[in-house]
Amino acid sequence: MKLRTLLLVVTILAALSAAVFFTQRSPRPKSADIRLGEPLTTIAQIEEAVNLRVTDQNKTVTLARQPDGSWSVTSFFDLPADFAKITGLVGSLTEAKIQRLVTTRAERMDHLGFKDTQVVLINTSGKEFLSLSLGKNAEGGGRFVRYGVEPKAYLANFEGSLDAESKNWANPILLNLKPEDIAQADISTGQGSSILISRTKKDEAWTSAQIPGGKKINANKISALLASLGNLRFTETSELNDPGYIATKASARVCKLTTFEGKTLTLTFSHKPEEKISPTAAIADVTTSPSKPSPALNAPKQIVFPPSDAGPIPLPQPANTTTPGFANAPVNPVFVVITHSDASAPVNAIMQKRAFQIAGYILADLPQKADELFESIPPPEPAKSADEKIDEPKRD
Repeated sequence: MKLRTLLLVVTILAALSAAVFFTQRSPRPKSADIRLGEPLTTIAQIEEAVNLRVTDQNKTVTLARQPDGSWSVTSFFDLPADFAKITGLVGSLTEAKIQRLVTTRAERMDHLGFKDTQVVLINTSGKEFLSLSLGKNAEGGGRFVRYGVEPKAYLANFEGSLDAESKNWANPILLNLKPEDIAQADISTGQGSSILISRTKKDEAWTSAQIPGGKKINANKISALLASLGNLRFTETSELNDPGYIATKASARVCKLTTFEGKTLTLTFSHKPEEKISPTAAIADVTTSPSKPSPALNAPKQIVFPPSDAGPIPLPQPANTTTPGFANAPVNPVFVVITHSDASAPVNAIMQKRAFQIAGYILADLPQKADELFESIPPPEPAKSADEKIDEPKRD
């Protein structure tokens, strides 16, 4: 075969081989999803948000970032938000990562539990730039997630839960004042008077011009009382014009705490006193039913004798008016109003929003009598006679 013919055959065969290769080669793999391995939300996205919305089980909580960087619960009377709770949510969203793409088929996504559980981030222009829907928990761990209305469902190692109860996002702390920061305390008693105690340094003993003879200030009692007064948290709120709250103001008790910095906080505690039930009234209330007419005066009385071994019939006891665990805690709600001497203090603005209810034991801790804040001075030990003295051992 001539060289020219051979080269022509080789060229044709090479062309055919190339054609076969390109027609029968495997298709190029599709590029991986860009979200795989990425967190559900980035820190940059959180910093861009000025509003955050959490929805679950037909409840929605909305949070707003304030100019100073703090957050408020706009869905709960615009009260300050619990920073620790927000930090927990941000941490769970930024630490969880997309593990894999589950499906892009609508019929499969319908079975992954995407309903109303959402986290939405909103920027300054009011745009929802991130909408994250959470579905069911996967059997092998993690949770199904979806971004907006995208036809994609992912699996992320998100193990947290969403709380859509607005009250739970509000910071319950109304006052956080350490006892060592208090220089003076004017403490109300249950007799309508007050006891004023003071000190010039935090490590000095308390003094008062009202100490009775033979008494001294009970340091342990004062320390425990100031710790209770300085740590106030609300448990519930009411409207400022609520009749139940207004009715408590008639029995208010006032305490004033002054710090070493010269700031004064006035604490006004109020609650509606419980109605006392006398034993006679309790017996009448038990033996006479208002739904049945009283027996006729001339009706024959039937006396029923108990069995001889039954013992005496116990009389009805007055209704229990104490809270379990706190013998003197009032049953009716206890409210507090805090007034700061610094007009710009945030607590002053908070007090204008709602009436705040606190734990009843705090009011029960206040003394009913001035004597409760004092204790007897122990008598001096009698001097020992010469015969009673013990000689110290001689030293070498």
